[in-house]
Amino acid sequence: MDSKTVTDLFQNGQVLKICAPMVRYSKLAFRTLVRKYDCNLCFTPMIVAADFIRSVKARDSEFTTDQADRPLIVQFAAKDSQTLADAACIVSPFSDGVDLNCGCPQRWAMAEGYGACLINKPELVRDMVRLVSNQVDNPSFSVSIKVRIHQDVRSTVDLCQKAEAAGVSWITVHGRTAEERHQPVNYDAIKIIKDSVSIPVVANGDIKNIKDVELIHQMTEADGVMAARGLLANPAMFAGYGDTPLQCIWDWVDIALEHGTPFTCFHHHLMYMMERITSPQEKTVFNALTSTSAVVDYLNETYS
Repeated sequence: MDSKTVTDLFQNGQVLKICAPMVRYSKLAFRTLVRKYDCNLCFTPMIVAADFIRSVKARDSEFTTDQADRPLIVQFAAKDSQTLADAACIVSPFSDGVDLNCGCPQRWAMAEGYGACLINKPELVRDMVRLVSNQVDNPSFSVSIKVRIHQDVRSTVDLCQKAEAAGVSWITVHGRTAEERHQPVNYDAIKIIKDSVSIPVVANGDIKNIKDVELIHQMTEADGVMAARGLLANPAMFAGYGDTPLQCIWDWVDIALEHGTPFTCFHHHLMYMMERITSPQEKTVFNALTSTSAVVDYLNETYS
């Protein structure tokens, strides 16, 4: 990355296009791919901070990066300030910021005190943000949070204002509650939160194509948009492609082979990317392939 900080990116007047933290999927190889197609900022998958600190093996498997993998935000699940700050200090030389996950609705995360249950602990979130800011010795390192909304958006506004007062750099808002899965995204709530703070706000939820990026920006006035499943289905979405272009599929093959991506991950990404451009019969054949060489042979036979 050049000398620009993440805060600088938010100030360039463009809507920032961000790849969400996705379990198993937003690893280095996929981040490398979406960066080729106008993605401005990438997140790692969520990493449990306590495990990350405790185990070298966990660090090696959960956090891989390279010089081109910037700007990069490392997302942590944490439930106490010092653990988050320790993890942030470890990754700070290799990334541009850390993000505290306050949005994961999975039962295991909530049961452990991680993720979306933190939206009901605004004082704890405030303390965690403050300690990271104080202990990471880099003034341009960003500290952000990713939240879901409350049923009463005033509670979310209170949380975000407390985080802002503690020095949070920016906030991503997923416009659903922790209980909601496929219900419509509440973009009005994101707009209310955007209007209640003076730091950048990123809108997250159901961004499936480049038109959604502009529409949701207009509806929320958010400073950026974050996509997850939309990018899985079409990693070239931010560059304006309606469906995954053939070049993007071959780019993924090259990048995945170069990074030694495990077959299951390599194959799953292609299944997502080819979902809308293959017939049911083609899907049946492709999804049954069991080796990288078989996949490459299939693509060569079908698309070259």
